[in-house]
Amino acid sequence: MNYLAHALPFLDDPYFAAGTGVPDWLTVVDRPVRVRSKQARPLLADDDPPTAAVAGGILQHLGDDARFHGTQTFAVTSLELTVRVRGFLQGEAGFRPGFLGHLLVEVFLDAALVAEDPARLEAYYRVLETVDAAVVEQAVNRMACRRTDRLAEMIRQFRRHRILWDYLEDAKLLVRLNQVLRRVQMAPLPEGFTDLLPDARRLVAQRKEELLDGTPVEQGLGIRDWGLGIRFAG
Repeated sequence: MNYLAHALPFLDDPYFAAGTGVPDWLTVVDRPVRVRSKQARPLLADDDPPTAAVAGGILQHLGDDARFHGTQTFAVTSLELTVRVRGFLQGEAGFRPGFLGHLLVEVFLDAALVAEDPARLEAYYRVLETVDAAVVEQAVNRMACRRTDRLAEMIRQFRRHRILWDYLEDAKLLVRLNQVLRRVQMAPLPEGFTDLLPDARRLVAQRKEELLDGTPVEQGLGIRDWGLGIRFAG
């Protein structure tokens, strides 16, 4: 799962929704910093409501990922995309095809949620704008085994650039994929890689319900009103 799929059912609680993004933001901007379940769980009852909410969001992310990555549909779909990527890259061995197969499932799942209803992504960014990025960073520094001074700025840049909209366009998505590959010290993809993306996008969209099976998004925790002050339906 990616940013939107993690946060979508929780947009009525901005700091919880932001907390669901923390593990991925840290992977981007401060990879050595990790928050484990055993570190976040004690702060669920913290006297500071934003800290408790961030802890809850982090735990939600970790639980979502454990379920999502353990499903047969994810395993089959990521393998199919890995094979397609390897074929495009002329049988390339190593980690890059598998890494991309995994990543494309998550990216295209968010893209499918947005394509189905763009108001979802508009609401997500509106909610993030209400969050004090420094407060999120302070909360994380109470949980993580080592401190970060990069998270708050990462959140601000994430809100400013709104990169999730780029998932809807193959050319822009390729730019984002190459940014990820550079960050993990893998070779970038050629422009022709966009030829592979439309079929991969359709495959994930067709399996969206199966991929989300058992997650809060799938379990009827849809959003009744895409404005602020949202409450869950169901």
